[in-house]
Amino acid sequence: MAIEFQYNKTSMQDLQKQLDMRERTLPILQSKESALRVEVRTCREDALKLEKSLEKQIQKYEAMFALWNEFDGSLIKVEDVHLGIKKIAGVRVPILDKVDFKIQPYSHFNAPGWYLDGIFLLQELAHTAINKEFTDAKLNLLEQARKKTTQKVNLFEKVQIPGYEEAILKIKRYLEDEENLSKSSQKILKARKEKEKEGEL
Repeated sequence: MAIEFQYNKTSMQDLQKQLDMRERTLPILQSKESALRVEVRTCREDALKLEKSLEKQIQKYEAMFALWNEFDGSLIKVEDVHLGIKKIAGVRVPILDKVDFKIQPYSHFNAPGWYLDGIFLLQELAHTAINKEFTDAKLNLLEQARKKTTQKVNLFEKVQIPGYEEAILKIKRYLEDEENLSKSSQKILKARKEKEKEGEL
């Protein structure tokens, strides 16, 4: 990245301010990146656990497959999903608070005895599936934030900070060279004037 600057003290001061700001911000970004990395790993593990739990619940469901033909699917439905928002390392992610189910009244005497277990199994299955969706969304948001933060850390570390340092060094050298040239020309001018005075005498 080419940093635009002029060979003067004002430009050097502006560059120094930019450099200082980036050097102060870099450790904050690095700790944010580290925190996000840990959160992504934890969230990925949670998603994997939910995936396995969902598979087990589906297997339970399939084991009772012959019975499900008797089951009235309209008995249970998801009425509401309550979600919250949690900030993790500055990133707002959705969190599942609870799932409300609506269970239609049914006759306990006329319905098969396993209906209650079936309703409980379906509630568990739906809750796990919804929780997995939320965890996947959270993982996606955290991964995007981590990638952006990593890019910013790399930009600061590998491009901008070295770029500003190099630009400041160039300006310093230029100003030193200009000062040395000025001093040299003053000495030459002084020596010439002294020779002219000696010639007049």
